[in-house]
Amino acid sequence: MRSVLPLSVCALLLSLSCASADSRVFIIANQSDGYGVDLCLAKGESCGAPVARAYCQSHDFAQATAFRRVEPNEVTGSVIKPGESCGFGGCAEYVAITCQR
Repeated sequence: MRSVLPLSVCALLLSLSCASADSRVFIIANQSDGYGVDLCLAKGESCGAPVARAYCQSHDFAQATAFRRVEPNEVTGSVIKPGESCGFGGCAEYVAITCQR
């Protein structure tokens, strides 16, 4: 009985630490909107923080821990590389937003 209590306490602490560390990186197209928000996100400037936080909250996360521009070679397969044809609408830049629960 004595060994069950410490084991259950350890299991509880482990499960709480795993749940609190839940984070996810969203990669989104950085379309120019004319308001400069896209530049704030892409450059990682403080003016992009409210937009990143709102994006995370819209996906049921509590906060944005980081945001930055993503180079095309960092994304595998689905992003057009420099020099390739972009098609109708032009090439978009991409932003990574890290959200945490």
